[in-house]
Amino acid sequence: MQSNDKDLEKITGEVDAVQYKSDDRTFAVTMINIGDELLKVVGQLGDVEEGEEIVCMGNYVDHAVYGRQFRCVYCERSLPTSAAGIRKYLSGGVIEEIDRALAKKIVKKFGEDTLEILENEPEKLTQIEGIDLKTAKKMSEKFCKAFTVRSLISSFARFSLSTSAAVRCWKCLGDDAEKIINDNPYILTSEAIDIPFQKADEIAAEIGIPRTAEKRIHAGMTAILRRAANDGNTAYPLDALRSEVCPFLGIDEITFRKELDQMVSDDEIYLFYKGHEAYAMTPELFGAENYIARRLSIMSELSYDTEVDFSEVIDLAEEENGIEYEETQRKAINLALSKGFLVLTGGPGTGKTTTLNAILSLFEQQGLEVMLAAPTGRAAKRLSDLTGHEAKTIHRLLEVKASDDLGPISFVHNENDQLGCEVLIIDEMSMVDSCLFASVLKAIKINCKLVLVGDSDQLPSVGAGNVLHDIIESGVMPVVTLTEIFRQAQQSTIVTTAHKIVKGIQPDLADRSGDFIFMQRNGYTEINKLLVELCKTRLPDAFGYDPLTDIQVISPTRQGPCGTVELNKLLQEELNPPMAGRSGVKTKLFTFRKGDKVMQTRNDYDILWKRTDEDGNVEEGTGIFNGDIGIVTQANKILMTLTIDFEGREAVYTLEMMQNLELAYAVTVHKSQGSEYDAVIMTIADGFGRLSYRNLLYTGVTRAKKLLVVIGSIQQFRMMIQNDRKTLRYTCLKEMLTGSDGDPPAS
Repeated sequence: MQSNDKDLEKITGEVDAVQYKSDDRTFAVTMINIGDELLKVVGQLGDVEEGEEIVCMGNYVDHAVYGRQFRCVYCERSLPTSAAGIRKYLSGGVIEEIDRALAKKIVKKFGEDTLEILENEPEKLTQIEGIDLKTAKKMSEKFCKAFTVRSLISSFARFSLSTSAAVRCWKCLGDDAEKIINDNPYILTSEAIDIPFQKADEIAAEIGIPRTAEKRIHAGMTAILRRAANDGNTAYPLDALRSEVCPFLGIDEITFRKELDQMVSDDEIYLFYKGHEAYAMTPELFGAENYIARRLSIMSELSYDTEVDFSEVIDLAEEENGIEYEETQRKAINLALSKGFLVLTGGPGTGKTTTLNAILSLFEQQGLEVMLAAPTGRAAKRLSDLTGHEAKTIHRLLEVKASDDLGPISFVHNENDQLGCEVLIIDEMSMVDSCLFASVLKAIKINCKLVLVGDSDQLPSVGAGNVLHDIIESGVMPVVTLTEIFRQAQQSTIVTTAHKIVKGIQPDLADRSGDFIFMQRNGYTEINKLLVELCKTRLPDAFGYDPLTDIQVISPTRQGPCGTVELNKLLQEELNPPMAGRSGVKTKLFTFRKGDKVMQTRNDYDILWKRTDEDGNVEEGTGIFNGDIGIVTQANKILMTLTIDFEGREAVYTLEMMQNLELAYAVTVHKSQGSEYDAVIMTIADGFGRLSYRNLLYTGVTRAKKLLVVIGSIQQFRMMIQNDRKTLRYTCLKEMLTGSDGDPPAS
């Protein structure tokens, strides 16, 4: 067994009792006989059974109630070899047809050969009274299936891969998983299994697969492209790919070109040309952007401008609502009604909501079925509050399709089962990535009216793509940009500061008369000290803000002393410290306690949740998504589970599910996008150069509704305003939309 953690201890023993197993059969609480004592062992032990022999790597911990126990990190399991151990193992229910009495009979007859007979000669079991051939074969099948997972877990443990990774692999590859892996370990790097390339490379080296093998090079290239996608790129310059792949895999350029050509021929990689420069794309991302381009082009042709002037209708709406729309707002409303195909953009205070409400109301007056959506739960709730109409997350609108496999996500609503809406309005479009937007377009009818609302000056989506920016730049959809700041909004220094930032104008940081306050502090220690004071006492005492629900700390980065990882540990210690009755569940990065504010960091479509309304009616559903924030209501240290309330949706998390969970007292600017908070505290420290750009600062500033406090370096703040370099993303959507064919240039 290998481990990267030299502090882990090792124990060996036989499973005496299994006290608890999680529903996904990965986490267990057991009693292990280690020779001279019974030891409680908890952790990722898999579907462990009584009688098994087990080797665990982990640490001893002292629990306040349950005393000394061993927290297992990695384990190797093997089947019992003694007759007594085999009897205990079979009596534990591993094969439901074998109870204690039958286990005793079988082991009495076959002794230490029992498991060998179960696996390879099940017909001999018919020698036992009450077992026919059909039952014997069924017993053998179930034993072999259990053995497959157990063997896979042991194999993974040798490379310090978790039990949950082994179970995920088995779910994806089935009972032949080990055989498939031995043939091609690089299948482990697929998106469904998601094991790092370096780990697959270790396994391949042990098996004896040459470093020049085609399967290794193809997997390595794909790994680089997937890493680029994780950074937001749907495409990657071919020259950059070559310069990374060759040293990464230890191959020359001739080999690179040969294998690239093969992957292109096999549709494993697509090449798209912008002029003379080639870009490499994965099939999924090429397919998404190509579909968006084709579909929007067709919709643009169908949504011709009726050239009907709706000015009189807008006049009536003004009179009815007591509102006077400014010229650009009227243009947007008129265009939405006459063409039904529109991008509406603008910064805070420019009247996007007022314009959107007018468009929505007039569409409904025409008798059209309108649906509203936004990329996140918080953004959808905000859209509902602003319009008075139900808005759903895009995932909820499209309905995630239940599936047992671990392949790419699919939706109920697609080309074959489209939504019934005649108008679709999507807010916060800057957050929508290429794959998700392609799924949206597949789910709406070709003649559906489409209104995309967003702020193009904000950061692009967390997922790969730069959809809103590329659509605006292409000119395929009419764009109306609202720029006039309305009188009421002009009274907010948050709004006026945001607009100054976009224009590259330096605000007066000495002015503390409004709702934006800059507090200069030099050095991480000073910044963090003030941050704690503001969250814990000063803002709650001055304004009555709740540190959990009203105040959100944001930072440009995860890393460093002022990054969210360290800020979360600091704020947790101050706002929710350990104490009697407040147990915690420890993961690799955090200890989660009852009362903690947490965030989901990756879409998980399988998490079950329940919501109970005021009348006691229970709604059940699945899916907790990237950016969802909740409060831990229960933390079970023994079962290693958390119960989390996500704004009324209650979900139970196992230890494996917590891999995609973080504390959320502080979140990155990227993760805060699409949300608004009463009070925002933003840290701006020196030393995060690559994140020092204008649209990141602008996005952070516009998260605050009532109060914005920025703590840190004036020099860094001013430098971010001066740096108008947009977040660089490689995409091909703009060129696809403008008609570039993507073919290589003529030689």
